[in-house]
Amino acid sequence: MSNPLNPAQLEAVEAPLKHQLILAGAGCGKTRVLTHRLVWLVETEKISPFHLMAVTFTNKAAMEMRTRIRDMANLPTQEMWIGTFHGLSHRLLRMHWREANLPEAFQILDASDQSRMIRRIMQSLNLDENRFTPKEAQWFINKQKELGHDPQQAVIHHLSDQVFVKIYMAYQEAANRAGVIDFADLLLKATRLLRDNVALRETYQNRFRSVLVDEFQDTNAIQYAWLKLFVGASSSITLVGDDDQSIYGWRGAEIKNIQNFSRDFPCAQLIRLEQNYRSTSVILAAANAVIAQNTGRLGKNLWTAGNEGDLITLHAAGSEIDEARFVVQQIRKLSQHRRVSDFAVLYRSNAQSRIIEELLMQYQIPYRVYGGLRYFDRAEIKDALAYLRLVTNHADDTSFERILNLPARGIGERTLSHIREAAVANRSSLWDALDHLLTQSVFSSRTENALQGFVNLVDRIQSEIEELPLHTQIELTLHESGLFKHYQKEQGEKGLARIENLEELVNAAHQFEQEVNVDELSPLLSFLSFAALESSVEKGSEKKDAVQLMTLHSAKGLEFPVVFLTGCEEELFPHFLSMNEPKQLEEERRLCYVGMTRAMQKLYLTYAHARFMHGKKSYHRPSRFLREVPQALLVEE
Repeated sequence: MSNPLNPAQLEAVEAPLKHQLILAGAGCGKTRVLTHRLVWLVETEKISPFHLMAVTFTNKAAMEMRTRIRDMANLPTQEMWIGTFHGLSHRLLRMHWREANLPEAFQILDASDQSRMIRRIMQSLNLDENRFTPKEAQWFINKQKELGHDPQQAVIHHLSDQVFVKIYMAYQEAANRAGVIDFADLLLKATRLLRDNVALRETYQNRFRSVLVDEFQDTNAIQYAWLKLFVGASSSITLVGDDDQSIYGWRGAEIKNIQNFSRDFPCAQLIRLEQNYRSTSVILAAANAVIAQNTGRLGKNLWTAGNEGDLITLHAAGSEIDEARFVVQQIRKLSQHRRVSDFAVLYRSNAQSRIIEELLMQYQIPYRVYGGLRYFDRAEIKDALAYLRLVTNHADDTSFERILNLPARGIGERTLSHIREAAVANRSSLWDALDHLLTQSVFSSRTENALQGFVNLVDRIQSEIEELPLHTQIELTLHESGLFKHYQKEQGEKGLARIENLEELVNAAHQFEQEVNVDELSPLLSFLSFAALESSVEKGSEKKDAVQLMTLHSAKGLEFPVVFLTGCEEELFPHFLSMNEPKQLEEERRLCYVGMTRAMQKLYLTYAHARFMHGKKSYHRPSRFLREVPQALLVEE
């Protein structure tokens, strides 16, 4: 093995064949340790690759691990089981389909296939999609499977959950008949196969002498149960993770898995990787101070043999516009001596990107929204703009098609095809074609009522918003159209992000009113033109040399020379939903720690005294996380 390992890394790589938890801090070389460990097990411990398993969270990480092992030692990695939880579960079920009570040629439903199947089930049960959406049902079913629950075992928290249990039962019966399984089934069925088949479980426990797991802090209940079934009396498990980077509790990750590891595996060795190869000592000292406020930590203190580095810049802005202007000005100044891709702008909520994007475009600085879409390309924004466009121009066929059945009102593709054919025959817009068809009584009474309701809705919005200020026009349209209510039904962080993006559209309109002269066009037409131009500006996503914009959750695992952590205000970061929940507040703090440790050389922490949020101007105190950074490490600018 070339490049020497540091003493802690070497200890982890050459540890005896027993259970161990490698507590690997941000930027401490955990991937390197994992791959060296696998090579050491083969070359020094003389364990055949056939007897090794390595579990990752992404296919990319699995491929990288295979490549590194081949480059280091030219080992036959095809004999090892290296892959994701889902990938390895799929492999197991293909090999033992009969024992798992599956057809030999079982197929896997992806998320969109699953959604379509659930929609068909709901239609067969005569359920109103406005009351119970397919997305809600899909979330409920997958959540129950993550908890290891069949329909009969499903946990009911609300009265509406009884309906979702009914959908779950019908869905599972249909899936079984069709010989298909979904992504959640892969883990659930593999876990049950090993749990219930003692002989098979012992076969695999005897086969795998060592099981290695990356990003252990991100495991949920079913993944941890799956892992433990592979570990027998003669095998060992090496878990690599960081409790301080456990930030996915909202999607089922259980921090208690890593915190309770020693209870499940008594006599396990704990090794800490604390030497950081990414950040300056100033950045590490600040991050250490913030995360030290959390309770129940396994405990570690990051340090570096590198430079002390610059102090962290703290900037207090008057508003979110001033904050964005400061960030962009700093990027313009520093990019004279750096590549544009050296800069990352991090934020807690997706909606925060809108004003930053606007200013980057204004100064023609290329940017990329990492792991997401640019603001005006997001589905919920396109939906809202489509309503506004159709209200102002009934001949806008693209907008008509987008919103005819959004939110769902029981208008299917066959009905839309009928309208399209009429439009072609009459050489008219879809709106005029529909208007004509409604006089002909060609639809069923149910479909006709839905179509007439849509026409009435658009006309009513047009009438109601006519004399209102621009931002009120948009806000009223979002409510009257049902878009707000539609996206409020979407569970978890994703649904909340969509609502925040829609609220940000109202904020954008408010700002537009104050900044733009709209004498020639109506304010609404001017705003729609502005939105179209913003969306059509050359996208930086294809450019490698571009400023990186991303949420804090998307930033995990990445690093950048210069990082701006924006929106450091109470109720924004930490998020208002976490304020009264100690566990969630600690996860917000871990999120802050993750954000700070993305910075290699320079870190900016910014906040605004006033910010438009949820459709109104709000005043918030600076984030508590800022107060937790030692003053000696900060310089105000």
